[in-house]
Amino acid sequence: MTAPSTPLRLRVESLSKSFFGVQVLHGIGFEAHGGRVLGIVGENGSGKSTTMNLLTGVLPREGGTVLLDGKPFEPASRRESDAAGVAFIQQELNVFPNLSVAENLFLAHPPRRFAALPLVSRRRMYAQARELLHQVDLAVAPGALASTLSAGERQLLEIARGLSSEARVFILDEPTSSLTAREAARLFAIMRRLQQRGAAILYISHNLEEVLEIADDVLVMRDGRVTLSAASSGLNANDLVCAMVGRPIAALFPMRAARSATPAPLLEVAGLAEPGMLHDITLRVARGEIVGIAGLMGSGRSELARALFGLDRYSAGVVRVAGRQLSAGDIQGRIAAGLAFLTEDRRHEGLMPDATVADNMALAALPLFASRSGARISNDKLLQAMRSLGQRLNLKSGDIASTPVRTLSGGNQQKVVLGRWLLREPKVFILDEPTRGVDVGAKEEIYRLLAQMADAGMGVLMISSELEELTGLCDRILVMRRGTLAAEFERAHFDREAILRAAFGQDALGQESGA
Repeated sequence: MTAPSTPLRLRVESLSKSFFGVQVLHGIGFEAHGGRVLGIVGENGSGKSTTMNLLTGVLPREGGTVLLDGKPFEPASRRESDAAGVAFIQQELNVFPNLSVAENLFLAHPPRRFAALPLVSRRRMYAQARELLHQVDLAVAPGALASTLSAGERQLLEIARGLSSEARVFILDEPTSSLTAREAARLFAIMRRLQQRGAAILYISHNLEEVLEIADDVLVMRDGRVTLSAASSGLNANDLVCAMVGRPIAALFPMRAARSATPAPLLEVAGLAEPGMLHDITLRVARGEIVGIAGLMGSGRSELARALFGLDRYSAGVVRVAGRQLSAGDIQGRIAAGLAFLTEDRRHEGLMPDATVADNMALAALPLFASRSGARISNDKLLQAMRSLGQRLNLKSGDIASTPVRTLSGGNQQKVVLGRWLLREPKVFILDEPTRGVDVGAKEEIYRLLAQMADAGMGVLMISSELEELTGLCDRILVMRRGTLAAEFERAHFDREAILRAAFGQDALGQESGA
């Protein structure tokens, strides 16, 4: 990779690490330049987190050198790393919810009233906090409790904390995995400002399209080695996948069994509408069919999924599952009819993070394992069924009866949510962004599972922002725009450009359509 004409902030050479005699990093080396974003991608277990923990003093190094602005950088702890100007904003944010915003900002170095006395100047702390919050466009009071902030606001708070220590390098680990589209756009705007200030940004993400969009340079890791290091301008998602797993994107998708010419409908929706949200939605999902829904953020895809499952209201329309008409808002009726729903926000809506894997997986299926009187759950049968399903899902976890679900990787957490519904053997499964925030290896396993579900006769309605995912898995793709179904494509006529035109509201000549 040709060195850009920007200041070299971080140089890493021959970084190595072993655990219990097994080498997990093999001579990792890369450079991060001021004013540029280095995108770092790789499967879980590729060595990304270990590398960042070595850089920031969380783990001791066994070999290799790190230079920060040309000087040896050997922090023995996160505190030393932060003080040296390297801010590490992890996926699990280090925000203390019981402290104020200002106290979180200056926890390590609060402004003092007098240099010689350990007395905190709240007036100075609040004044400096206001300035830092202004720099990251975070409109909250310095005295507000951090527990009142959203996930996106807590992330900006951590960036402001880095600014308070005049950080020159920012490491962001999966920063958008729990953010809304608006919060993510806000984060990207702040990142551009950090670049303009000359900071180097290391951006770790499983979202390959996102990495290619915002990163200037890309580093790919596999099995503790660097397999690709190049400018992002000459790369595409297929290049990254090949470097990550050794095969192209197309190879990730399973072969599908041939469908019946006239499969029976399992999900039927007619005239579904809610003013300002959904407009005359009519669709069907047949037995053994995977139907994808494409569209831009704000097109109404998630609103449709939530309405179909009864989480959001609709003022008109009919929803049927296996011929049974369902009342609006009747979630219990939908579950009983065989409808399942995987939310796009597994952290806040799909999981109880401090509960065990088993407790999370059992939630929807408890009535099926109750005695006839409904007074007692057969725990042994339930646990046996969950362990059997965990093997089918290739769930990587400790003992599911004692392991907290928060300790699992994103891909394995998603498998827990999938397993929760599969215990009920649903007829129709609605999935909203089923592979968001999971690595390529877990994606491949989820793709295989969805294909198996459809081949066994289930109907699958899948929302995804990744066109490759939709075209690789689906039998049909519906395109949503402004709360309406704007187009439909059969597998034989899948065309990425045509799908994007429909999503943006353009005809074949590229002109804005009036619909």
